[in-house]
Amino acid sequence: MAPHSLQVRGLAKRYGDATVFANVDLDVAPGEFVAIVGDSGVGKSTLLNCLAGLDTWDAGTVAHGGTGIGALDGDARARWRRAHVGFVFQAFHVLPHLDVAQNVALPLLLLHRPDDARVQAMLDAVGLHGLGARLPQQLSGGQLQRVAIARALVHRPALLLADEPTGNLDPGTAAQVMDLLVRETRGHGAALVLVTHSGAAARRADRVLRLRGDGIVPATPA
Repeated sequence: MAPHSLQVRGLAKRYGDATVFANVDLDVAPGEFVAIVGDSGVGKSTLLNCLAGLDTWDAGTVAHGGTGIGALDGDARARWRRAHVGFVFQAFHVLPHLDVAQNVALPLLLLHRPDDARVQAMLDAVGLHGLGARLPQQLSGGQLQRVAIARALVHRPALLLADEPTGNLDPGTAAQVMDLLVRETRGHGAALVLVTHSGAAARRADRVLRLRGDGIVPATPA
């Protein structure tokens, strides 16, 4: 497997007797942008959580850069995620007691790589210049989404996972955010997997795939 490539084979997730999805095969190369679309409730966010090692699965394998994520215990999985994964959550998950700059800096601090200049550059890149000292409750939903994106990108992760990253943004800001995600992906060879309902976002991808209960297949963006 190429360094920092993502490889998924035969992935299946069940809740009790109900199968969410099964037979998911997926390869994402470094520097490649793959968008995943699908009906509501088909498990797109759950799939992303599995790729990040945040959720467990019932069959199949997930490997990144030769590391089998399923074989790692909880602590090792957390260390792998901290070093290699950037995750843009649909619900933001910013920490309310930290200001904007501290939220964005968190991945670097956890890696013992503080870099105020990099944090400021990311805030500028997502359109939050001058807002680093504000607390999350002082921001709009669109601004919080941009904080989440800056935090996911700040440590230059090899695997970037984004769950509806433009869902709370106006079209102009959404286009800027997609520009940033694509630029960061190409710039340092990250593998980007994006879950979206947005046809505009999906059209930016190298490939669009549709998740179904019985697997994942090529799709045409709307």
